Amino acid sequence: MHLKNQKPAGLIIIGNQKMDRIINKLTDQLAQKPKTLFLIDSLGALLTAQFLFIILQNFSPYIGMPKTVLNLLWWAAVCFFFYSAFCFLFLKEKWAFFIRLVSIANALYCLLTLAFLFMHYKELTHLGLAYFIVETAIISVLVYIELKVSAKI
Repeated sequence: MHLKNQKPAGLIIIGNQKMDRIINKLTDQLAQKPKTLFLIDSLGALLTAQFLFIILQNFSPYIGMPKTVLNLLWWAAVCFFFYSAFCFLFLKEKWAFFIRLVSIANALYCLLTLAFLFMHYKELTHLGLAYFIVETAIISVLVYIELKVSAKI
């Protein structure tokens, strides 16, 4: 039986190969300038902290996550911001070690966020669930890139 809209398996492989080339090119460039990765990480942490602060102050009933959890995640994001900003501004060597360290911290942040999603699932709104899933997905991609860059340095 042949389905009209089914894509041949070869297209999926070609698409994955293209994505691999893009990721490899990106990680090669970041391995040449690892300082840039700390800038990206610090700006991402700052953006996360700002979102959490805004949610904490104004929209927590529309998110469904308890304020204590939002506060804990906010503190983590602020610490990650300062760590990455410090590395961006002052680090001169041992890039791979410090990139691995921030990638592990980011991965732990994702796991903590997922744990909170499971713990508070019944209280979460669709908006809250969507926000935390998207945030975790973005940070997970960053973790993947950070680990690939640290392996190339």
